[in-house]
Amino acid sequence: MSADYQLVQLANGEKTLFSASYGEKMHPGLGPAAEAELLYVRQLKICERLQAHQGEFVIWDVGLGGAANATALLRATQEIAGELRIVSFDNTNEPLAFALNNAAALGYVGEYETQMAALLQKGRVEFTNGRLKVVWEFHLGDFPGFLKSKIAAVKSPVPAPHAIFYDAFSPAKNPGMWTLPVFENLFQALDSSRPSALTTYSRSTMIRATLLLAGFFVGVGHATGMKEETSIAANTLELITEPLNARWLERAARSDSAEPLRDPVYSRSGMMPKTMEILRQHRQWLVNKK
Repeated sequence: MSADYQLVQLANGEKTLFSASYGEKMHPGLGPAAEAELLYVRQLKICERLQAHQGEFVIWDVGLGGAANATALLRATQEIAGELRIVSFDNTNEPLAFALNNAAALGYVGEYETQMAALLQKGRVEFTNGRLKVVWEFHLGDFPGFLKSKIAAVKSPVPAPHAIFYDAFSPAKNPGMWTLPVFENLFQALDSSRPSALTTYSRSTMIRATLLLAGFFVGVGHATGMKEETSIAANTLELITEPLNARWLERAARSDSAEPLRDPVYSRSGMMPKTMEILRQHRQWLVNKK
């Protein structure tokens, strides 16, 4: 194993993972447990939706990392009777292994150490989590490539999600995960008859414009320590509490960093007139004119 991942302490005393190759901390605001629960589990109303759901509820965990988001999900839902499938994605298993080796210091691993170890070794684990039946899968590899193969497949073994945790490293450090083609393919991979919502820590105009252009409805997300806002997107407006409105669009037109990335190379630029013309036709403004 490389020495890429390190244990660091945040200002509030919580420990988290730092990637030397990306130069970024995971969950740098509130720490792994609290930030994961607030940003992903609570913001997507997972508990409420799972309680009302019949059959298997599917969550795509994009950016497994040290499994902080997945374990926060498991802790929050263990008293709910139902079926949950977690489909985790990452291009490396090193942070998962590092989290297991530093379980005591990180704290959040807790009662899920056995399941995380099985996931690392076998790529899949089935277990009962309180009242909840869980299938947890780990797809090791390139997520943009996975999306292309899923769209091309006549029948994919990976079911479409009801919710998506989107937790890749930042666009500046990991631009290949934040391009317009990636989010277009992600939107196409959804089941149009299945309400699905995505949340991410970014509040940037560029990322919100990208999500809109890809076909999503987009809204303002919860604050998470260091960030006053995050972002939530969905294939139905009913899953968004505070949708972006036309005033946001006008501010986007004046931003110096609003044009989506078409290629996996990070850059900043104002929105092109053609991009703005397309955005002005988005159905979100027709139903949310405030």
